[in-house]
Amino acid sequence: MSEPPGRPGPSSTTAIVLVTGSVVVVVVMALAFLAWGYPGFLRKPDGSAEGVLWAATPSSASPSTTVSGTPAAIPGGRAPMPKRAKPLADPVTCAFVPDPAAPAPKKVELPPDGPAPSKGTVDVRLATTAGDIGLTLDRALAPCTVVNFLSLARQGFYDGTSCHRLSVTAGLQMLQCGDPVGDGTGGPGYTIRDELFPGLTYGRGVLAMAKTQAPDSGGSQFFLVFGDITIPPDYTVFGSIDDPGLEVLDRVARRGTDPAKPGIGDGSGPPKTPVTLTHVTASP
Repeated sequence: MSEPPGRPGPSSTTAIVLVTGSVVVVVVMALAFLAWGYPGFLRKPDGSAEGVLWAATPSSASPSTTVSGTPAAIPGGRAPMPKRAKPLADPVTCAFVPDPAAPAPKKVELPPDGPAPSKGTVDVRLATTAGDIGLTLDRALAPCTVVNFLSLARQGFYDGTSCHRLSVTAGLQMLQCGDPVGDGTGGPGYTIRDELFPGLTYGRGVLAMAKTQAPDSGGSQFFLVFGDITIPPDYTVFGSIDDPGLEVLDRVARRGTDPAKPGIGDGSGPPKTPVTLTHVTASP
């Protein structure tokens, strides 16, 4: 997925957004949603809207937030991790597609195409300016996505990048990271395939890839779910967040978004507590 949430910036790449809601089948309701505004949409570099990704229902679009933009409540319990009903073949074959229209602002080599294991986990630590966030990448969920993330991490691609979008709105409580541009439009200069499966769900503690509305448009951006989230099963889940990491995210979320910095019109925006990835370390 090129990546989920984002807002316009100087790059010619389309911003990636993650949004909440449910499918609208009644024309009158659809028109009402357009009047509401949406929690996420694609935007051109000039800031104009290019297309709605996923319109929210009025009930989920109404932010459950305080006046200061901080969440009214964050669920305390960890959501169950999704699992594939049928294990993948081991190994699987991965392919990474260069995107000449969206060159990477940071030099990076593509991961090698070819076989990748679909068993086992990898521990990763995001050292950030807000505190360390531990991740467990699960090859059984998304082996090629794990290969991609580890390749970027080990090349230092994520070092110095900011988590540019925090959402504390009911139905979309997450922090989005991994954009080398820092505005939701950047990526590694190539795309990866979606790794989806029936029964895919999201919730507190889930790590997933961001993307545009197009299939197989992921790249480097990812999002960390710390609370309530209601999104379609279009985003690859490839791991989980540890408890200390969730505590870091909770602290960032409670301070809310920075009102002095622009968001994308859905109540999300840069976090008031800056979160910059200083280094990403993966176990062997």
